[in-house]
Amino acid sequence: MAELRMKIAVLGATGQTGQYLVNQALQQGHTVTAIVRNPGKLAVHHDNLKVVEADIFSADSLTAHFRGQDMILSCLGFPASFFSPVTGYSLSMNSVVSAMREAQVNRIITMTSWYTEPNSGVQSSYLIRFLLLPMIRSVLTNMHEMEQFLHKTEDITWTVVRPPGLKNLAASAQEFLTHEGYFVPNSSGNSVGRGDVARFMLSLLNSNAWVKKGVAITTK
Repeated sequence: MAELRMKIAVLGATGQTGQYLVNQALQQGHTVTAIVRNPGKLAVHHDNLKVVEADIFSADSLTAHFRGQDMILSCLGFPASFFSPVTGYSLSMNSVVSAMREAQVNRIITMTSWYTEPNSGVQSSYLIRFLLLPMIRSVLTNMHEMEQFLHKTEDITWTVVRPPGLKNLAASAQEFLTHEGYFVPNSSGNSVGRGDVARFMLSLLNSNAWVKKGVAITTK
């Protein structure tokens, strides 16, 4: 079956994973609307790429750019904070889902991380459990709140892609290991290339796999 060419809106397009996603989507023949805060940060030019400025925390700002899209892909990321809760993931998703309803787009693929569920890290290594996870707990907590919000939506066809640690590497041809949960059991991979995360997210465009599910991924 030939791959269908889609119209997709990408959030977080100037981030490191977002840039891989935009480039791969264009290579695959999709039409991409990159929704960014600062258009000057996206150094890609292509006939099938439209770069627009919008506020991810305002549904009104997003709606016009969502109209006519087949799908929304989000690579949004927000930094960890020790002194105040992270709120960017849940607040932006609230706006995104409102704008999707208004624009009548119902499919979104978004990325979070392994170990978003508070008790899911108990099987992880000592270093991850006691050093790494506490450092990023504020991010994981808000990612989990966003995931819970998506779970409660009945009209949105969502998929949450959960990678482990991210390396700034282009896509490989390695096979993916997947698991419906908060990590991939018995895998040695505690990190994955950002290009591979983008490759996995785009592989879901023409697939009903992982609809209304969270999927942990890594590469073999």
